[in-house]
Amino acid sequence: MTQTSENVTWLTQEAYNKLKEELDYLTGPARTEISAKIAAAREEGDLRENGGYHAAKEEQGKQELRVRQLTQLLETAKVGEAPAANGAVAPGMVVTIAFDGDEDDTLTFLLASREYASADIETYSPQSPLGSGVTGHKVGDDAEYELPNGKKASVKILKAEPYNG
Repeated sequence: MTQTSENVTWLTQEAYNKLKEELDYLTGPARTEISAKIAAAREEGDLRENGGYHAAKEEQGKQELRVRQLTQLLETAKVGEAPAANGAVAPGMVVTIAFDGDEDDTLTFLLASREYASADIETYSPQSPLGSGVTGHKVGDDAEYELPNGKKASVKILKAEPYNG
């Protein structure tokens, strides 16, 4: 799981290894593959009207952006354990909240960085208004966060458990 405070990102060993593996692939085999695509497209002639060349260059740009993101993330990473199952909301937890205390209007989400976003569970960043509003509160607490329109919304924390995804 990930917990960001200022410029430090907390990762489990498993998450660190996964991100490092992706970085190693992008800086090795993926760079070789994209260079070969660019070279092959370049040999086709006129670069101004060469769709394959432009697509390969765009793909290369996206890969290099991801390399920079991963490099920065891993440089600031601190490897640690997943959060404790003590009922306190922290990054790396699956949190269930009730809006305005209405236990029929609930939301369950993973409080983590976008590196953990998946189709299995909705993910909110610890820096998001909801994420920062609930962080540090315990099960049973009421928490408040600011809506985009500047108004405040309140939620009740029903569950907070470590993510095992």
